[in-house]
Amino acid sequence: MRPSPTTPSQAAVLAAEVTGLLGVLRGRAQRSAPPGPISVSQLRALVAIGRLEGGNLRALGDALGSSPPATSRLCDRLEAAGLVERRSSVASRREVELHLSRQGRALLDEVRTQEAEELRPVLDAMAPEALGQLAAGLAAFRDAAAAVVDGAPGDAGGDTADEEPLRIVRPA
Repeated sequence: MRPSPTTPSQAAVLAAEVTGLLGVLRGRAQRSAPPGPISVSQLRALVAIGRLEGGNLRALGDALGSSPPATSRLCDRLEAAGLVERRSSVASRREVELHLSRQGRALLDEVRTQEAEELRPVLDAMAPEALGQLAAGLAAFRDAAAAVVDGAPGDAGGDTADEEPLRIVRPA
């Protein structure tokens, strides 16, 4: 067993190693799933829209690192597939808000469930104390990553005891 990382750089190397292993498990989940109606980039957009619920195309483009025309075309495809709804903003008639449809939310839930099933044997093999430490560490990582992704890195590190349980999200 290697020693635990003591610096952010060492933790980043460990996290990169773990994400590689998660990619292998994700591949297994994808092979066992029925063929999906969307691409990985579309799934990535659904995850972002779920986080930005009610956000606009500019916010989605910023979250995805995508140009406005590409973001608009991506949303056109997701809307045509019934996964996203565009609604007029209450605050500004010129703005359009993006929302997951019921079908889009169900698809994300299905993907997360499949991925969690692939992770379960790994987690079952861990000692209860290590599993508790992992869960606490993942919750802290999730909160810090969400704050950075949402553009507010100073907001990371709050108490998450009353929040919804960890959910496995497909990184793009």
